[in-house]
Amino acid sequence: MENIQLNVQTRTGKGKGYAGRLRREGKVPGVFYGPGTGAAALCVDAREFRTKLAGLEGSHLIQLLSPLPEFNDKVVLLKEIQRHPVTSELIHIDFYEVDVTKPLQTTVPLHFIGKPQGVTAGGLLQSLRREITVECLPRNIPEFIAVDVSALNIHDTIHIDELTLPEGVKAIYDTNEAVVTVAAPIVEEKPAEAVEEAAAPAEGAAAEGAAAPAGGEKK
Repeated sequence: MENIQLNVQTRTGKGKGYAGRLRREGKVPGVFYGPGTGAAALCVDAREFRTKLAGLEGSHLIQLLSPLPEFNDKVVLLKEIQRHPVTSELIHIDFYEVDVTKPLQTTVPLHFIGKPQGVTAGGLLQSLRREITVECLPRNIPEFIAVDVSALNIHDTIHIDELTLPEGVKAIYDTNEAVVTVAAPIVEEKPAEAVEEAAAPAEGAAAEGAAAPAGGEKK
């Protein structure tokens, strides 16, 4: 995995008013922290962040660039991104420092590949999990995990322990849950009123047939 480089600056102000001024200037407030490291306040250029990171999926290593040695060349993961609930404007960013020589745990998205045999037979592909937790060295974090579903028939499932993971990557889980399945097609039942209406002409025809012999005896 290649590092994404991102310029950061320190910030000294606090409070909503100061954070609002930063955003109006095109910057996003953030915090930098890690194991045994106290939190440090910083900010990033909003446009640079959107260009380099906003559209990416999964976990990616970021190399911080700064004139200050306490930030420069530090390798981090995005721990949290806060956005405005209406405008989706960037509100705050958390950067978590990682040691590239030590394994860590993070989530990785699942990509389901292929058309299942069960779907061809009328079934419905259902993804039960969109991501899983893995453990590996930071530079071995996969962008995603491909899950080939083409061999699945109706009612077949794939569980976490059946996933094919890259070398050096281990799935972390308490329960071996299913991540995807092919469900049986849904058969719609006719409403009771429709069944009664369909039955009504047959009952009338039977009544007419029963009355016909009586008319013949009077002749």
